[in-house]
Amino acid sequence: MLQWNEETIIEANIETIWNLFALENIQRIMPQVVENEVIERKEGVVGTKYRQKFKEGKRIETYIVEDLEYENTPHRKHNKSGFTLARIFEIETSFTLLKVDDKHTRFIYSGQNKGVNWLGKVMLKLMGFKNNQKVVFEFMERVRSEAMKDQNDKRNEEIR
Repeated sequence: MLQWNEETIIEANIETIWNLFALENIQRIMPQVVENEVIERKEGVVGTKYRQKFKEGKRIETYIVEDLEYENTPHRKHNKSGFTLARIFEIETSFTLLKVDDKHTRFIYSGQNKGVNWLGKVMLKLMGFKNNQKVVFEFMERVRSEAMKDQNDKRNEEIR
């Protein structure tokens, strides 16, 4: 099993960053997700299911993502979801945003990737911790970059 728990401070408002995780914006921070469709919406979000298509090279994997935890308050935003990929991996990811002040947000990204059978366990060993960390850091940097673009756009609008 691979686990991660990384955090960083992003120089952007908590709402600006949270907006990147909205259904219509998810491709900005997860460009490999080529389709993300709600198939079962639950009141309060937890239990909501999405059909997601993920492109890896020329291959497209389809899987069902379920929201496992959800919180949306002015000072804390959190979403945990889980899915099984290719009947090989059980993956859970969690995004937490904590308001530091109006211009800074603590972004915590954690999760785990567990092999559900011998093939998945072998593949995780081959992938290794360092490779997984690289993917985690690249994702966090994409969130930072997109948040900064939006934050700068807002500042420019206010100046006009």
